[in-house]
Amino acid sequence: MNSSDPFDVVESEKTPGATFDVVQFNALQGSDDLDVAQKIFFANQANIHLKMIRVTLDNSEILIEPGALYFMKGQLHLESGTQGLTKGLMRKFITGETLFQSRIKGSGQVFLEPTFGHYLLFNISDDALIFDKSAFYCASSQLDVTAKAQQNISSALFGGEGFFQTQVKGTGIVVLISPVPVAELITYALAAGEKLSVDGNFAFVRTASVSFQAEKSGKTLFQSVTSGEGLLQTFTGPGLVWLAPTQGIYNKMKGREGIANLSHAQGSMGTRT
Repeated sequence: MNSSDPFDVVESEKTPGATFDVVQFNALQGSDDLDVAQKIFFANQANIHLKMIRVTLDNSEILIEPGALYFMKGQLHLESGTQGLTKGLMRKFITGETLFQSRIKGSGQVFLEPTFGHYLLFNISDDALIFDKSAFYCASSQLDVTAKAQQNISSALFGGEGFFQTQVKGTGIVVLISPVPVAELITYALAAGEKLSVDGNFAFVRTASVSFQAEKSGKTLFQSVTSGEGLLQTFTGPGLVWLAPTQGIYNKMKGREGIANLSHAQGSMGTRT
């Protein structure tokens, strides 16, 4: 860390020509607005930190979502484009992601928009990742970002992810917006033919070698209905799957009486004997 920087590097990944850092302000110092100062106080007490992505380029380039740039320093220039109109249109209309993407080329440092959210860095080598819509944030220029169609009708109609997800393929670094703190993600390595069944939409990322489909929770439709689980998201190895099990809990806490509702087991069907 530069002695003049007010933040620390909490995670870092390198690829030829580029270093991707997650930098974090350990404590915000306040504001001249009392309402804002109160929110900052509680954020500091709750260990919620402001973060940014910093990319150091050495005669290289990165791909970012438009509007993500905060500031940059050095011999750098920004270019906007579609990475191919057909491919860009496909991503726009079937995944909901931005049609136009921006490239920053040259040597220097690039800082992306600060947030209280969370980032997940992947350094992949001749591999592919499939993840939720709108999770993509930035990547090294060697990676190809496209839409990935579901493998079957059941996963498209009943899997909860829609007909398409986003795929990034190649060798390099990709930064995703994580729905939960990275420390709360669970990674499962599935052997060939091994299954992981999930009741909910909190399977965040998987390697492309993992197949995905919606399956009945029981052997028969009757068993699925009476079990209370219905259809499950099922992932079959080989490959890796990243789960965000606390995501649904945080979403419930945002609503009125969220904490009170979570005081009781949500899975109970109230069966009486």
